[in-house]
Amino acid sequence: MGPKIYTETDHRIKSGDVDKDALEVIFRLKSAGHTAYLVGGGVRDLLLQKQPKDFDISTSARPEQIRELFGRRCLLIGQRFRLAHVRMGNKVLEVSTFRAGDASSSSLILSDNRWGTPEEDVLRRDFTINALFYDPTTHTVLDYVGGYDDIHHRLLRSIGDPSARFKQDPVRMIRLLKFRARFGFEVEQKCERALHSCQEEILKSAPARVLEEVFKMLESGYAANFFTLMSQSCFLEILFPCFHHFFCGPSKEIAFGYLDIIDKMQQESGKTLDRAELLAALVFPILEQELIALSEDRQMALNFGDIMHLTNSLLRGITTSSFAHFPKKIVAITHNILTAQYRLTPLSGRPRFHARFSSQHDFRLALNFLNIRSQLNPDLQELYLGWKKAHHQ
Repeated sequence: MGPKIYTETDHRIKSGDVDKDALEVIFRLKSAGHTAYLVGGGVRDLLLQKQPKDFDISTSARPEQIRELFGRRCLLIGQRFRLAHVRMGNKVLEVSTFRAGDASSSSLILSDNRWGTPEEDVLRRDFTINALFYDPTTHTVLDYVGGYDDIHHRLLRSIGDPSARFKQDPVRMIRLLKFRARFGFEVEQKCERALHSCQEEILKSAPARVLEEVFKMLESGYAANFFTLMSQSCFLEILFPCFHHFFCGPSKEIAFGYLDIIDKMQQESGKTLDRAELLAALVFPILEQELIALSEDRQMALNFGDIMHLTNSLLRGITTSSFAHFPKKIVAITHNILTAQYRLTPLSGRPRFHARFSSQHDFRLALNFLNIRSQLNPDLQELYLGWKKAHHQ
């Protein structure tokens, strides 16, 4: 059975809405005799009248044929999922070959390199809203799975049996929460039930993939929504127990306050914060509460050595207890951002605006994080401006 086809009159996507480099790659593939479409999130976002972050391409060309066509501009990556990265200027476009797979199987996917047809390719994708093709040569949207209607009905629905699909690739459960957080779509009841019954399957997924999805959501401008859903669905407890205890405890308003601020800053600027700053936004409110508790326990003021020691212990505890371990480099920079806050805003006395301190490698990130804190606590605004002035002198 062929796809349902929507014309430009139906979908109202204009060729000008599509990245010109993505169009060039598609036209080049088609000129060489291959089938090629815009696919996935890019089509979904265009139908939602949002600016896509990525313009991914799916084609009948094999990875080696793509490399032959684009030469040195093409890099083949991945073993589990072989695909091509095509560089166009400063931009990298992801080009994947149509895949085939058993959509009904509940076996964990260990390799995904069986080539197939366009229909077979969409049937192995995760959700209907991500399984649409756009053909810029005919200006049509091709829909094999009802994703076009689901987008307009604001419904998240799995392709195939959701329990089987979540067992095939457990990261799909995190992606379900991700799309719900971003778009506010309702989840189909069958899919909602599978999300709860398959929770423990997430521990079979690759930790690096889980962490990448979490970081993408911290960068998305919808982190507060995402962490709310992660907490409600118990995935936060399974994957990041340290954060779960804080986000569900008496200080959860503070924790979500930081996420609200980073969401607002990124949505307004259109720029993503450094990942170390994003991790600091999760850890700093916990560190503050731990320092208060330690000071009350000792009944005396803390020194900078105490702050360094507690920061080390807290980051080590979060890293070792989490399912996905944060990269050492990001943890090291996060440590510098966190400890620098107690030089920027000492626990006692006024800060000393040392030029030497402000010239340190991670100072800019520490200052940016002080700006985040000042959005929550206006009393810090004057200090932030003072440090910013000292840094630029």
